[in-house]
Amino acid sequence: MISPLARPLRVLVGCETSGRVRRAFLDRGHDAWSCDLLRADDGSNRHIVGDVRDLLGDGWDLLAVMHPPCTRLCNSGVRWLDDPVQKNPPDEATPAEKLAWAGLSLDERRIIMHRLLDEGAALFSACWNAPIQRVAVENPIMHKHAKARIVNYEQPAQTVQPWWFGEAAFKGTSFYLRGLPPLTATNRLIPPKSGTEEHKAWSAIHRASPGPDRWKIRSATFQGIAEAMAEQWGGHAMREVAA
Repeated sequence: MISPLARPLRVLVGCETSGRVRRAFLDRGHDAWSCDLLRADDGSNRHIVGDVRDLLGDGWDLLAVMHPPCTRLCNSGVRWLDDPVQKNPPDEATPAEKLAWAGLSLDERRIIMHRLLDEGAALFSACWNAPIQRVAVENPIMHKHAKARIVNYEQPAQTVQPWWFGEAAFKGTSFYLRGLPPLTATNRLIPPKSGTEEHKAWSAIHRASPGPDRWKIRSATFQGIAEAMAEQWGGHAMREVAA
């Protein structure tokens, strides 16, 4: 908890609906807010519905952007840029584009895919270059086309796993950090052997069935990681603010 003599940090948690990171900072006495285009799952009045970019200049001590739309930026999605499938339109397409998708030419679908890449890179760039001293952005490893579009791009500072923080799960999570240290493992578990039932259980996120909530299952921040963020990044920022 914060010393009575210290002021709380002003923390903005962007692109989060679960509220886990926001609550972790709030539990430590900080003035924490979350923001997303969707409403918060917990109905908190400390959640702002809107574009995180509209809030970046409001005097925050720390910005943590948890789940920016990354499908068009990450390595796993690069193949769809020039060979977009005709059957399923991208989730980020407009309603009109989704309706017309099956009848579009290959070149027309490519134009849409590259526009979505530009939009994703613009959001990442705005957050990464925000006028905030301490910034953490979660994102998978990017392909070369995304890197070329990011202003002041740097390699991710680290990639962590939930099982480093006491969570029985696999999900590699990369953090791009500015003004913040890499997270240190707090409760490192021993991963099960591949092919076992336990290993399958730990891989539940990667094995999630297709459906309308799959994106939410795959993007939710694990509690152990959220606690480490609030404790370690919050503590680091507090020491700098107090110095």
